[in-house]
Amino acid sequence: MSTQRRLGRRLIQLYVGLVLYGASSALLVEAGLGLEPWNVLHQGLAELTGLTIGVVSIIVGAAVLLLWIPLRQRPGLGTISNVFVIGIAMDGTLAAVPEVHALAVRIPLLVAGIVVNGAATGLYIAARFGPGPRDGLMTGLHRRTGRSIRLMRTAVEIAVVATGFLLGGTIGVGTVLYAVSIGPLAQVFLRLFDVPSASDRSTVVAGGQPRGAILRR
Repeated sequence: MSTQRRLGRRLIQLYVGLVLYGASSALLVEAGLGLEPWNVLHQGLAELTGLTIGVVSIIVGAAVLLLWIPLRQRPGLGTISNVFVIGIAMDGTLAAVPEVHALAVRIPLLVAGIVVNGAATGLYIAARFGPGPRDGLMTGLHRRTGRSIRLMRTAVEIAVVATGFLLGGTIGVGTVLYAVSIGPLAQVFLRLFDVPSASDRSTVVAGGQPRGAILRR
């Protein structure tokens, strides 16, 4: 595969992945059976401020990105795109999808949201344009403290979920199901969507994907 074709494929993967990530997060919101950790916080802040959950996601993503400065993390194109595209896609999907109340519909919606989220994670991480701001926070804390990525992720996400829940975010069976399934799903899709490395890299690319710190966002 030529360098131009490889770059084109990676760009498509990046933006398709980010849009699908936002759309899948919206499906989890619509299902109302529990959100992924950061969206518990986003939903809680949305309830508190009256802003949409997508706008809150953008604001929180930008704030987390500022924390990269003392951690000496370097953002890539994917990092900056992650902040804006996911929030916009989430709000757009929520506006387009009608509210559902029947449990027989909400359960498939939850499952679809988690599976699509795993595919989206594999797409945008395999594109290798830099980690999302929240992933980068965890890897940055890992480098600065010497603690494992698993410990840093667990500590950050427990704090995020607890804060979000206190603010009114939704925790439920979906939160647990997401936690136990997103890692294996993302690993499968990472292998499926992996783009072979090129010897020369574009100046807009930030390498070193945090594959051990999969979330996401």
